[in-house]
Amino acid sequence: MAVEALRWRGDALELLDQRLLPERTQYVTCRTAAEVAQAIRDMVVRGAPAIGCAAAFGVALDRGAETAFDVLAKSRPTAVNLFWALERMRQTTDYATEASAIFDEDIAANRAIGAHGAALVPDGARIMTYCNTGALATAGYGTALGVVRAAIEQGKRVSVIASETRPYLQGARLTAWECVQEGIPCTLVSDNTAGHLMSQDEIDLVVVGADRIAANGDVANKIGTYMLAVLARRHALPFYVAAPLSTFDRKITDGSQIPIEERAADEVTGYRGTRWAPQGVQVRNPAFDVTPAALVSAIVCEKGIVREPNLERVRSLWP
Repeated sequence: MAVEALRWRGDALELLDQRLLPERTQYVTCRTAAEVAQAIRDMVVRGAPAIGCAAAFGVALDRGAETAFDVLAKSRPTAVNLFWALERMRQTTDYATEASAIFDEDIAANRAIGAHGAALVPDGARIMTYCNTGALATAGYGTALGVVRAAIEQGKRVSVIASETRPYLQGARLTAWECVQEGIPCTLVSDNTAGHLMSQDEIDLVVVGADRIAANGDVANKIGTYMLAVLARRHALPFYVAAPLSTFDRKITDGSQIPIEERAADEVTGYRGTRWAPQGVQVRNPAFDVTPAALVSAIVCEKGIVREPNLERVRSLWP
């Protein structure tokens, strides 16, 4: 892959420090589960599938110690891939092999998602994305951005409209960077531009990723996703979600049960040492929101496409 978010070295896990992109490419070396958990909390590594892979390797670094499971489980609450990976690691004693399998299977799942999702993308499509859902957010290839990659591999002429994704700017810093690295046509826009572009017929479809999908198809993703879904419905545009099966949480019936992480105020009041908000202002910084299944045109996973998702259709993924 042109972009490697995680590199396993046998006795260490190297994580591309996504806080420094696009200015600098630098890896953080983790040798314990606690160091991996800190990297997840600090967003050195982010994106639900990548977090799951990192957690699996974190368990391997501590050879399955119970403290490893505990510290990693507390790192971030919303991305269910983290807990899915930890549960899978509990079922083995060959920790490094299992973690590597989780990593390899994520890449395979992403490529399958891309292949299925590309069928939904017409030639010449202008695709709006949100946050970062590419190789940086996964073991490789990507989910929503993987759909774009697969469409291009099929010879389709498509372009990306990347929303900057306030407040952490994953679209501006990461998605745009990935696209530039690979020569994918990409236009960066501020988040509040989406409605205008849709009203001017400059967007053909929206494809996003997910951090947790409830049994009924409700989708938790980066804060601001819900607004895009509402706008897409208003303008009769397809709104697609691309995510592996490990992102589904069949234990919860709907999105109201998904825990929403609240992050630090300084992510909103400024960025990298520059403050633009006045001292003393109160801040809310939920990291995710929930898009009701009724606003989702289809969910694309490695098994195929679930159109107009609901409880019955999501359940059919597990015969």
